[in-house]
Amino acid sequence: MGLLADGSGAAVPPGGPTNVTVRATNSHRVAIPPMQDKITKSDAEWKKQLTPEQFRVLRQKDTERPFSGAYWNTQEKGVYRCAGCGAVLFESDSKFDAGCGWPSFSLPAKGAKIAQAVDNTYYIQRTEVLCARCGGHLGHVFDDGPQPTGLRYCINSASLKFEKKPEH
Repeated sequence: MGLLADGSGAAVPPGGPTNVTVRATNSHRVAIPPMQDKITKSDAEWKKQLTPEQFRVLRQKDTERPFSGAYWNTQEKGVYRCAGCGAVLFESDSKFDAGCGWPSFSLPAKGAKIAQAVDNTYYIQRTEVLCARCGGHLGHVFDDGPQPTGLRYCINSASLKFEKKPEH
């Protein structure tokens, strides 16, 4: 059984997978299977691989300034991967303009491995979104997104690498 972002136990539907994290918001449930290929690196290894901005955001949980990231206004079709490990996280079909200055998505890509944690920084409680594969900080998820999920995954561009879909 997984845990909700608030730490309470989450029930898995009968016949559903076991050992998953479940997020339930506005009656929308997302089950996330456990990671088999988790990546662990030292800070020195991450610094060699990532740009300084990517390191600050992904490894030190910093936030880029609004309207400054590479993907806040991207409208091309494709997938958004973790800049740390390459895991597919979001698809352009779920991207929307929330007016907040960061890329916003209504749900993760099918099969995406996204973890969540309670974040009490800045004297408020938020739900932090992390790449479950490498543990990289992506941003936060809020309950003010469009239907049918009602979710807004507010993600730092520095946490992402965009892969354009080939045109047919």
